[in-house]
Amino acid sequence: MNDKIFRKLRNFCFRAFLAGVAASLSFGVAGCHGKHEHEHEGEESHQGHSHNETLQLTAYNSEFELFAEAQPFVAGQESEILAHFTKLSDFKPLEKGKVSMKLTIGGKSVSVVCDKPAHPGIYEFKVRPEKRGEGNLSFEIEGAGGKSVVTVPGITVYDDEHEAHHEAAEAAAKSSNGIVFPKEQSWNVEFSTEKVASEPFGEVIRTMARVEPSQGDERVLVAKSAGTVRFAAADLTAGKAVGSGQALFTIDSEGLADNNMSVRYQEAKSAYETAKSEYERKEELAREKLVTESDFRKAKNEYETAAANYGNLKRNFASGRHSEGSPMSGFIKKVYVRNGEYVEAGSPVMEVAQNRRLYITAELQPSKYHALRDIVSTNFKTASGSEVYSVADLNGSLVSYGRSVDEENPLVPVVFQIDNTVDLLPGSFVEMYITAGRGERSLTVPNSSLVEEMGNYFVFVQLTPEFFEKREVKPGKSNGLRTEILSGLKENERIVGKGAVLVKLAQASGKLDAHAGHVH
Repeated sequence: MNDKIFRKLRNFCFRAFLAGVAASLSFGVAGCHGKHEHEHEGEESHQGHSHNETLQLTAYNSEFELFAEAQPFVAGQESEILAHFTKLSDFKPLEKGKVSMKLTIGGKSVSVVCDKPAHPGIYEFKVRPEKRGEGNLSFEIEGAGGKSVVTVPGITVYDDEHEAHHEAAEAAAKSSNGIVFPKEQSWNVEFSTEKVASEPFGEVIRTMARVEPSQGDERVLVAKSAGTVRFAAADLTAGKAVGSGQALFTIDSEGLADNNMSVRYQEAKSAYETAKSEYERKEELAREKLVTESDFRKAKNEYETAAANYGNLKRNFASGRHSEGSPMSGFIKKVYVRNGEYVEAGSPVMEVAQNRRLYITAELQPSKYHALRDIVSTNFKTASGSEVYSVADLNGSLVSYGRSVDEENPLVPVVFQIDNTVDLLPGSFVEMYITAGRGERSLTVPNSSLVEEMGNYFVFVQLTPEFFEKREVKPGKSNGLRTEILSGLKENERIVGKGAVLVKLAQASGKLDAHAGHVH
């Protein structure tokens, strides 16, 4: 195993809380130039000075985060660079691809190409600058998605080794207090960072709302005739999944003195046959002008009425019973009667629902009515409080809001409709955050960035991608996803977005030396 990777992992492993994660990071490393021997920490150079200091280099483009640890650059001397590449799309390591590194000083460049990482996300380079001066260090990443360049400006090459390491030591001393969270750890958990953004943040209305089924998303099946209900299966209970057209129940009127469908069917059949015979007879007479036009029309109307009545009973009640199937795929929401119970025509028997589209209905104080005309966004939190969703992300929109109130209910209803892709239950309640108006620009952070301790709130500010400062902030209003920060942060500072709790645990596990184990 490469010595410096081993020392890096050894010194940065978490205590206890991530022991399992740390144990999984056993790997072999073969850099672009093979394996190299390095100074041990505390070894002194022949001038009598410890030269263990490293440069911490950080840069971003739209696709990647670069964090490189490099030996100070000295003209004519070889420096090692351990470059960590993180994909900003998911904050996971760059697992494959060619990386070309170029050090440019005073218009003159030195290039090194690494065809593959020594370990996912980690590329190892050696470079020997030819002259002193100021310049930049660039990395061209070439993969399946094309080419991407990350550049680190302000690189200094010294002509004196002692001066180079002295400057690196001074830079390290400026950030000696903080929390270590190595890339090898952050790549294995849910973690991300982001810049503190300034954005319009309007009035936030926080309220409880009820989840309800939308129109057309549920159907009540009623008895089409009086009779006894017979379920198609014994397990047709609330919550049972059903398919479109699946038989659910029959209404059997056999044996009833009144509304016996077998009797009514026979009567309708007889009336139909009589009306048909009379119509056909008068149709012949009408051709010979032996019957009046009014008599013929009357016979025709009676025939068509009898045919419609007979056809309906023949389709649904030929056997003296009526069968009802599910009008759509979904589940049984409610069963209104017991198996074998007598029902009248029009009585509800079952309710079938889909829950594909839902209404979320909130009721607000009339004082908030003015804000409802300028709703910008709406988020809601489930009853468990573990998830926050955006109405827009669920293909949702504002349906309507009330324009009047009454004495019985002096509140203004506001109705949103969403796709139920998150398994919400109709009848349940959610906590809703309605943002109205653009408001003034404010600094905001994700709610997941905030850590609460004894009533105070903190965020973790990134000093380097492996080193973080815990800072107290004063939060303002929240829209459920993001929170306004009134003090404690500056725009464009980078903070931990996801994984703030893990960084807090890293702090609790004990402070480690941020620069230990980085000798190359």
